[in-house]
Amino acid sequence: ISSDPRLLEQMIRNLLSNALKYTKRGKILLGCRRHKGMLSLQTWDTGIGIPDTELQAIFEEYYQLDNAARERSRGLGLGLSIVHRLSMLLGHRVQVRSRQGRGSVFSVEIKLAHNGTVSRPTEVEPGLSGNGSEAGHHVGSILVIEDDSDVRELLEVFLRDEGHEVTSAYDGIRARELVAGGVVRPDLILSDYNLPNGMNGIAVTRQLRDALHHPVPAIILTGDISTRTLSSLALQDCVQLNKPVKLKELTQAIQRLLPLSRAAVQVRAPRPAEVPGDGGPPVIFVVDDDDSVRGAIRAVLEDDDRVVEDFDTCEAFLAAFRPGREACLVIDAYLPGMNGLTLLRRLRVSGHRLPAIMITGNSDVAIVVQAMKAGASDFIEKPISRGELLGCVDRALEQSRDSGKRTAWRADAASHMAELTPRQHQIMEMVLAGHPSKNIAADLGISQRTVENHRASIMTKTGTKSLPALVRLALAAAANPADEPAS
Repeated sequence: ISSDPRLLEQMIRNLLSNALKYTKRGKILLGCRRHKGMLSLQTWDTGIGIPDTELQAIFEEYYQLDNAARERSRGLGLGLSIVHRLSMLLGHRVQVRSRQGRGSVFSVEIKLAHNGTVSRPTEVEPGLSGNGSEAGHHVGSILVIEDDSDVRELLEVFLRDEGHEVTSAYDGIRARELVAGGVVRPDLILSDYNLPNGMNGIAVTRQLRDALHHPVPAIILTGDISTRTLSSLALQDCVQLNKPVKLKELTQAIQRLLPLSRAAVQVRAPRPAEVPGDGGPPVIFVVDDDDSVRGAIRAVLEDDDRVVEDFDTCEAFLAAFRPGREACLVIDAYLPGMNGLTLLRRLRVSGHRLPAIMITGNSDVAIVVQAMKAGASDFIEKPISRGELLGCVDRALEQSRDSGKRTAWRADAASHMAELTPRQHQIMEMVLAGHPSKNIAADLGISQRTVENHRASIMTKTGTKSLPALVRLALAAAANPADEPAS
């Protein structure tokens, strides 16, 4: 036959293990039958059988016929899922027929070798499988850290089937050895949270990032959803997926975190860092998961002769970002994985005072306030106009270069705020906190109409035409010069 001996052995082993598990008495038979150029490798058992309605479901991950309580001692329900994945990888069709109470037959259909010459399937180059070649499908090197052999085996098979190059480790110590020895330089870390030998997935990820000098994207698998654990994951910029993980959810997370395939990475490798003022044009980083919005923003900026680099996730941006070059960040507030606010806070904590423009929804006051407190110098409301986009970018770059202009802008904002009465200041603060007019009226003991009149007067005195514009002005007036980037 033409097959991969090691992987086919794994399929047979899992089928026999399944038969032994569900056959309390009687017989199990492993045999082969030739038919029309094919070999049908079959396992027969006299076990409990499978209901007709569940003949397809048994191949799903974590599915078990008689373990509704999910007792770990009775396995994880991964054996047949691995068989299914390997069958797709090798091109061997798997069939099943069964009668409840009588037993089951599983068949693996394998092509016979021509002229009796045994051969193996053509090896697929890591990272260049059929799946990996599909448009929009990102592949890369993934380091799997998992101490449960069943789960590790499933992840290895699944990820290789998706076109990824996979290296696995039993624990954090082995993972560090693989990286330190140059065996693997992962594009993504996939780790269980609870690992043996006193090191959890978060700690391993932190150590591997330090060793690689690179914030490698990481996915942590855990059933622990305590506030403490979730907070730790968020602080370390790790994506959390609940165990038992669904392979569809895992695929979606990986595709968010692997921004580019290897070939695309070579094309769009980060430019060498440039020192501000060296004559090189500033780069505009655009981060938005909506392809159409990101493409439109890029087109407008490039039409204005700007240098643009765009990314669909914050993780992809961080992987390419090199501080030192004059730049401006245009980022959506709502993104999968790490969101825009988290990215701004991380840049601020790291000491990167990159001028940033937040893209927000209509009158999303709460997000605007949080964004500017997190370090955003400006924001744009959707739908975005060409003039507003270019104006915001020019203003952000200009103020990052010239502290005098920042000071003048704050002074102008403060002079507008000084025209407001104490009552108007009070109402404005409540409006910016997100309170509706009727609630403000009730809290202050005045009519809703009076509140509306004050709001209109506030807009007139400040010269603003929208609520987010008022937020921008109010926060500029209250800005602390010590928080501004050095010119």
